[in-house]
Amino acid sequence: GAAVAQHGHSVGEPFHLGNCQLPLGAGQMELLRHGKPFWQTLEEQGVPTTMMRMPANFPPSGTASYELSGMGTPDLLGTYGTFTYYTSQLFFDKSKVSGGEVVDAWPENGVVSADLLGPENPFVRDKSRAKAPFRVFVDPDASVVRLVVGDEVRVLKAGEWTDWVPVDFDLGTCGKLMLTPSIRAMARFYLKSLQPEFELYVSPLNFDPMDPAMTISTPKSYARRLAETSGRFYTQGMPEDTKAFESGVFDRAEFMAQATWVRDEEIEQYRHVLADWKGGLLFYYFGSSDQVAHVMWDTLDPGHPRYDPVQSPKFADAIPSTYVALDDVVGYTLAHLPPDTTLVIMSDHGFTSWRRSFNLNTWLLDHGYLTVHDRRTALAAEFFGDVDWSRTRAYGLGINALYINLEGREKDGVVTPTQRTRLMREIADQLLATIDPKTGKPAITRVFLREQTYGDGGHRDEGPDLVIGYAKGTRASSASALGKFPAEVFADNTDDWPGDHLMDPDAVPGILLTNRSLARPAADLKALTRSVLAEFGVAGEPAK
Repeated sequence: GAAVAQHGHSVGEPFHLGNCQLPLGAGQMELLRHGKPFWQTLEEQGVPTTMMRMPANFPPSGTASYELSGMGTPDLLGTYGTFTYYTSQLFFDKSKVSGGEVVDAWPENGVVSADLLGPENPFVRDKSRAKAPFRVFVDPDASVVRLVVGDEVRVLKAGEWTDWVPVDFDLGTCGKLMLTPSIRAMARFYLKSLQPEFELYVSPLNFDPMDPAMTISTPKSYARRLAETSGRFYTQGMPEDTKAFESGVFDRAEFMAQATWVRDEEIEQYRHVLADWKGGLLFYYFGSSDQVAHVMWDTLDPGHPRYDPVQSPKFADAIPSTYVALDDVVGYTLAHLPPDTTLVIMSDHGFTSWRRSFNLNTWLLDHGYLTVHDRRTALAAEFFGDVDWSRTRAYGLGINALYINLEGREKDGVVTPTQRTRLMREIADQLLATIDPKTGKPAITRVFLREQTYGDGGHRDEGPDLVIGYAKGTRASSASALGKFPAEVFADNTDDWPGDHLMDPDAVPGILLTNRSLARPAADLKALTRSVLAEFGVAGEPAK
């Protein structure tokens, strides 16, 4: 997903007193989504709205009656989710861990002493990170530990999780001078192993909804109200920890246990929200079906390169059971709706198996649209490291995006504006004619040219020149999306991410279910917001 928020800057230079750094202004978060949200139109017409976990709505817009931010909400570190893995393994390969931090930790006289690593302390000059110490007391006879974090105490066996543990990050003397002695967060701990190695997973540091360090709801007190009603909950935008799974810190069973906790937590919260709902529009987003499908899809596809005939069938129920749980939510909703209420169930995309990877930048290199100084060097380079921009006409950046190296826009652009459209059509035709030698079928089934496809809502020119619609089962490789050049154009997808949807949208359609006919039928996702407005007798702006 795209980043939708950014950190602001302090107003004025900070004042220094010894090692203390005292900002003269506050930082802020800015919502980078553009356009008027459809729920604001309803509110302006007197229709109350409750928008729960709406993607791309952090910080919350402040235009709904009630909001809880969703996808795009960072953790306390400002990332989309950074876990921490404490281990006594001396030769653990930290390089394979992406999206997490690995910390050496081992018992000394039966006690593991370590620190939770918070964000940089904003009040000190040396940019040191705020820390919260914790200790793990190991009982070798009972195979249990006592976890102590501040005033919080939990008892765990190997293979067990804690509930949410509140954590205070002390900001020291400098923080006290600014009347901010600490930053509140919360985490969940999973004792993976005691023998032969000590292994402890700590979730990303989530904002504590009882006292969030940033605004995550409208009104600000709403997050606390939700936590008081149904318990603390993941505030991180995409909480299923796929990164821990891809890094090998979680196995499949551990990932499913964590994802199931997330799902059940959201369902419990939803039931309370539905009970409190007094009419108007209620939107609630569930994300577990997406994240579980991404990493477990091979369990449903014996033809996938990653399918293991021994291990994959053991988890064949992972995706179906997720849908069964969400189907139960639908049944619960229908049983508790007021009479004459319209229920809409929608997905923003479908899903399928991702079997084949397409290296777009390698394809552009092979077809003369992109030039490097030395092919061998380019294969080992990071992020376009060996590209000769003076002779490059196009490049791929991101999973479905292709850009023309345009004169006057790119720093070293060589394609003139008059050449651009013809080049776009030429590349599109060449891509559509590309056949995967393994399948004998086209690798790309649609190519969207920007001006011919997308309406101009004032920000069209910020998008890519071409959007690539890969054939069902094929997707751009992660390496190519990050500006790398794998040796071959095609490869089997053997990553721990066997399912996807970033393909030709006709190949992976989403679903739309309603309990009654809509007053204004919706043919696609763009039209659906106008259909929702029409249910309340409100006219909407044409979709762009």
